[in-house]
Amino acid sequence: MTALAEVEGIEVFYGASQALFGMDLTIQPGEAVALMGRNGMGKSTTIRALCRMQPVAKGSVRFDGKDITALPSFQAARLGIGLVPEGRRCFATLTVTENLIAAARPGQWTLETVRAFFPRLAERSNQQASTLSGGEQQMLAIGRALMTNPRLLILDEATEGLAPVIRAEIWAAIARLKAQGQSILIVDKTVKELKPIADRCVVLERGRAVWTGATTAITPEIEQRYLGI
Repeated sequence: MTALAEVEGIEVFYGASQALFGMDLTIQPGEAVALMGRNGMGKSTTIRALCRMQPVAKGSVRFDGKDITALPSFQAARLGIGLVPEGRRCFATLTVTENLIAAARPGQWTLETVRAFFPRLAERSNQQASTLSGGEQQMLAIGRALMTNPRLLILDEATEGLAPVIRAEIWAAIARLKAQGQSILIVDKTVKELKPIADRCVVLERGRAVWTGATTAITPEIEQRYLGI
């Protein structure tokens, strides 16, 4: 089976500072993969490289068998890579509906299906994004990414800073997407919430993948060694 997305041996620099050291990551069609690690270990940089928002000094980035290492980010998005960025980054002065249609592409996800998936967005259709709660903005950010009809949905810290009840809603939504066959890459720190959703976990430390395996195989020792504060 051809991997849906693959980064192989990539090295990434910010100026003279190296952030990734031969990073490898593979995502199969229909698979949910968790990308984990302490802060500053290279998770967001890996996402930026995969989305073609960050130049790669060495190695390759492939999507659906095609080498996209040299592609600009907008072309990678058109191939089917959808990003829900850390911090949500909704268009504050646009309405919920305007945010959703801003990047819409043809496919199963339309205004109607996204509103059915997140009924709260239907209730807030004409509100400016800046007036939404943090949880509602996160739903909007996910809905906006779904409107691009992505083959791979990337969620960067999708539940960070949210109240527990809203976190539970977001995790339930992610689980529903996984059940529908959506390929997902999730960056998060909560093993308990990832275990029912992610098929596999890749743990980063200092810009390298240091542990890969089934999410259910993460032991307390692995948590303490690589994920503990």
